[in-house]
Amino acid sequence: MNDSYLKFVNSPLGGRVARSFGLPKPEVLRRYRADTPEFDGLIAIGAGRAPQLLDALADVVKSTGLTSVAHESAGLWIALANRHGLMTGRFEPTEPGAHARVAALVFDASGIEDSTQLDALYAFFHDTLRSLGKCGRIVVLGRTPETCDTPRQWTAQRALEGLVRSLGKEARRGITSNLIYVAPHAEHQLEGTLRFFLSARSAYVSGQVVRIDAGSGAVSNAVDWAQPLAGRHAVVTGAARGIGAAIASVLAAQGAQVIGIDIPSAHDALVDTMRPLAGTALSFDIAADDAPAQIAAALDETGVDIFVHNAGITKDKTIAKMSEAAWHNVIDINLSAQERIDDALLAAGTLRDGGRIVCVSSISGIAGNLGQTNYAASKAGVIGRVQSMAPQLRARHITINAVAPGFIETQMTAKIPLTIREAGRRMNSMSQGGLPVDVAQTIAWLAQPASAGVTGQIVRVCGQSLLGA
Repeated sequence: MNDSYLKFVNSPLGGRVARSFGLPKPEVLRRYRADTPEFDGLIAIGAGRAPQLLDALADVVKSTGLTSVAHESAGLWIALANRHGLMTGRFEPTEPGAHARVAALVFDASGIEDSTQLDALYAFFHDTLRSLGKCGRIVVLGRTPETCDTPRQWTAQRALEGLVRSLGKEARRGITSNLIYVAPHAEHQLEGTLRFFLSARSAYVSGQVVRIDAGSGAVSNAVDWAQPLAGRHAVVTGAARGIGAAIASVLAAQGAQVIGIDIPSAHDALVDTMRPLAGTALSFDIAADDAPAQIAAALDETGVDIFVHNAGITKDKTIAKMSEAAWHNVIDINLSAQERIDDALLAAGTLRDGGRIVCVSSISGIAGNLGQTNYAASKAGVIGRVQSMAPQLRARHITINAVAPGFIETQMTAKIPLTIREAGRRMNSMSQGGLPVDVAQTIAWLAQPASAGVTGQIVRVCGQSLLGA
């Protein structure tokens, strides 16, 4: 679905009209393309007192090929970068009105132990933010508050969330701002997540807080970042079209052997989606009583490394006008079927140890929505099962996470009345809707072996929507 306003204001004529009338001008987001470098440009590094993650950060800068410059707050970075053989220099602020020259801002706040030490964040972002280019990246690294030794340290680390979310709303221009909390002894798990948030793959993910721990399996030292899912079997439900088809395509592009599942009536569309991916099409009604056993049996020979619960439906009515069937069908397909399928796969051992479960929730499950009590309840339930199952799956090194899309340009949102559709597009920090590929890239990051430290997380793909938490 096309966003006509976005296209118009980014044309020469539309740009002049927008400036003349003071109209908002959403940025055309820079998304990942296989024919362009994934990482390019300068990354400005800052740090608070006693930073603890600079070594891990140096590994990422080296592997991405980014050129780093150090803000005066990160004096330790110069010596560290030299030891790692990285090109580096001192940050020089851009003059007002000059062309911005920095692609990313990264601040290591892991050593901040008291609220009075937050001043270092002010100094860094006050000096650097105007130098950040369009579609730039802001990433703050901290320590998981729940692991902090003192109430003052917990307080200071928790303060980072308000800063990061506010930066995302102030920066605009397609810039994303995210926070990564790294638990003690989980530094080796940082690279996959930091690469995602620094790359164009996270174009519509902003204002998010991700926690990384050390208890969900090891990360190989030899990750093939071009094909991180090579040799893995991935299943995507609802894969015939829309977001499901995009998920299947991105997983295949990263090396996975993809198996798509959809209802029998969508079989032809599913085959058309799977054919160019060299994938397998399986027709199942996931809500059928025997579907879990049949799916487990169909996957038994190959086994499964990644299972993406994407299939879902809507039957919108206010609850006073909603039929019992509409309530039951949405809950059953969107939530209960996921529970039954996972039970079958885990009991049979079809989902391998070290596997990944990724569920598609929704911003409606966080904020609620008029006329969607059934849908919102089902998607909030998805969040609940992710959070409750993560500790249980830890012993098998299986991670479970969810993405919560906001307004995504699909056939479903194309049916929304124009005024509501425009509100959905503009009520976020990007002032536009996302694309199915934005959801797919986020799921692919969560599915990677390098995301072993990320589990029980809900990541919103909503352009930092103004709705919900």
